Amino acid sequence: LEEAAFQLQQIFRIDISIALNILGIESMRAGHDRIAYTCFKLAADRGYSKAQFNVGLCYEHGRGTEKDLEKAAFYYYHAASSCHPMAQYRYARCLLCHRPENEWGKHQKAVTFLEQAAVAGITEAQAYLGVFYMRGLQPKEKRGLKYLLLAAENGDAQSRYHVGVCYEKGLGVQQDLAEAMRHYRQSAAAGNSNAQERLRV
Repeated sequence: LEEAAFQLQQIFRIDISIALNILGIESMRAGHDRIAYTCFKLAADRGYSKAQFNVGLCYEHGRGTEKDLEKAAFYYYHAASSCHPMAQYRYARCLLCHRPENEWGKHQKAVTFLEQAAVAGITEAQAYLGVFYMRGLQPKEKRGLKYLLLAAENGDAQSRYHVGVCYEKGLGVQQDLAEAMRHYRQSAAAGNSNAQERLRV
């Protein structure tokens, strides 16, 4: 009986969190940012990762509450730790954009979260990692190209342009101008101005 009661409590807690998160989303769509933030926060404090991510967004963009990047990172971290892929990407960005240069541990944690998000199919994480590996102090061009190709296949025109650059300059792959042109054309067709300029050149 105790086990059954505990299970019921858990189900009720999760259901309430889901309902609060949905109410928050609907409130945000209706332009009631403050109510949305309150709903997200109540669900987040119950441990619901989707609501924790939404609270992070509220703090990052100052919607329904004051803008606070430290609090945004705090909520992204909790959602990321529960394997929320977009939170993993956002938290990694927070670490990489706002960390002191000497905090190598945070740098490594950011890369780990980015890779988890990229494997989960988050195009933004794939694109970010691709450029990150290409431009690092010790570039890992093959690894960078792998992530750029993933992002390009998911429809990211900027990543498709970067893949073209890789083929044009032989970064992480055998130089192949015909293949570079193919990627530039696809990127340009999707409206990428860098690729359009490269084609003209």
